[in-house]
Amino acid sequence: MSRLNPAQVLAFLLPEAGPRRVYALSVLVGTFGFGLVTAAMTLYATRVVHLSPVKAGLGLSIAGLVGLLAAIPMGDLADRRGPRAMVRGGMLVQSLSAVCYLLVHNFAAFVIVATIDMLAMNATLAADGPLLRRVGGEDAAGYRASTQALANVGIALGVLCCGIAVQLNTTNAYRSLFAGNAVAILASLTILRRLPRYEPLPQPPAGPRWGALTDRPFVVYTVLGGLLFIQFFVMSLLLPLWVVDHTHAPRWTIALAVLVNTGLVVLFQVRVSKRVETLRDGGRALRKAGILFLVSCSAIGLAAGLPAWAALLLLVAAVAVHTYGELWHTAATFALDFGLPPEHAQGQYQGLVGIGRGGGQAAAPVLLVGVCLSLGRIGFVGLGICFGLLGAAGPALARWGQRTRPAVPEPVSAQSVLEPD
Repeated sequence: MSRLNPAQVLAFLLPEAGPRRVYALSVLVGTFGFGLVTAAMTLYATRVVHLSPVKAGLGLSIAGLVGLLAAIPMGDLADRRGPRAMVRGGMLVQSLSAVCYLLVHNFAAFVIVATIDMLAMNATLAADGPLLRRVGGEDAAGYRASTQALANVGIALGVLCCGIAVQLNTTNAYRSLFAGNAVAILASLTILRRLPRYEPLPQPPAGPRWGALTDRPFVVYTVLGGLLFIQFFVMSLLLPLWVVDHTHAPRWTIALAVLVNTGLVVLFQVRVSKRVETLRDGGRALRKAGILFLVSCSAIGLAAGLPAWAALLLLVAAVAVHTYGELWHTAATFALDFGLPPEHAQGQYQGLVGIGRGGGQAAAPVLLVGVCLSLGRIGFVGLGICFGLLGAAGPALARWGQRTRPAVPEPVSAQSVLEPD
């Protein structure tokens, strides 16, 4: 039996030579840096900066909420000035903020640096939407699926290195993670220099200045998408606490769940996304994802009280089902994120949907830990029902969005692309 070769997996995920490969390599390197620090941020605040867990959480919450303010203005600026320069500018600030974490010694400084970091991150993500749309062309949603799979590889590798630093549990080990993130961001930024400089697309002569805010189907999609975004934290936030405190499953079930989730996403995200191309496909994919989340969340709740072996098997099966739902949910967002906004305003629209997902991220600890976990099995069933109802609204939302879109999509002009500088 042939073994799974990581190099072959990367070769499968990397697109053909050209702008698509350049962008994909940049994503792989940048997400590796993100993986280095994403699981260590709270530990860095408590072990190195010597903040209490409450202050660390408060500082990160403040930074996350303030950071959302950059999304729409920076996305709009990317639409009007060109996306590549805005992405690289945001990444430069992110790299500098990663270095500044090394100089933090009190709560005020931690909040300031974390806020600058989140402002830069949200600005980069908003501007990245139109950049990916231009690089991906007509198959932007499918191309985004492959880059998402690469992002999961990068994050997994970064988290693996982060685990080594956490095991060492020294100040220098934690500092090395942030230094490594700064270097990774700079490397990713440098790779992006090889992309063509995409000029802004022509703006329509008439229409609202902030079209995303007046586009009712998209505003509803932003709210629905923000609530469904909470499902991503079931694996990373809710499951570990449930396994350790409420089931007889071995603690290494948590690591196994991460491996199952990451492996399935890397192997199958592109395949699933190829089946979701239109707005109608996206609506149906949301409905399917909601049903799968209903099953998986209910199964996780039923693991309480079972013998260790039975709890382990049920939890692994639930993680696999939840990941299958995640694949359909992600594919749906690819189709709707690019299918609903007009091409000339991708950044502005991506900024708005980013605010919705940021709101979901901020609400996740309260809803998942404060409500769902405290209610036990009933909480998990209720959570699954909520996800199921949100997904069920997908087809109607997609039909509404399609009725209100222009009949003829705006073409991407070949003259809008200049040579790399």
